[in-house]
Amino acid sequence: MEIFQVVGLGILATIIVVILKGLRPEFAILVSIVTGVIIFTLVLSKLIYVVDTISTLQSKVDVNISYFNTILKIIGMAYIVEFASQISRDAGEASIAMKIEFAGKVLIMVLAIPIILALMDLIVKILP
Repeated sequence: MEIFQVVGLGILATIIVVILKGLRPEFAILVSIVTGVIIFTLVLSKLIYVVDTISTLQSKVDVNISYFNTILKIIGMAYIVEFASQISRDAGEASIAMKIEFAGKVLIMVLAIPIILALMDLIVKILP
């Protein structure tokens, strides 16, 4: 099971980071980043499966493909922003992490505007 690999790697990396923070703090952040990349690589095939499943669902449902693409972009952006903000927090830069999260939220809202407008149009058409 992949979860045991991810959890094991995470615990091992955490122990290494805790030890390195006392000895060589500059390497601790590198271990954190590399661990994140490795974990992402481990779950990438599962992420591809989710995208393929959503694409299959989209082809069966008569919905504009751009909405599904936008939703996938939003999900991807949320994961990337979370990853980057956690790296900033690990490095002790909580204020930068908050700014990354703020920028991510704004950009996600910008991407969501076409979907929100389409929903509003649908609601207006349904209402008498």
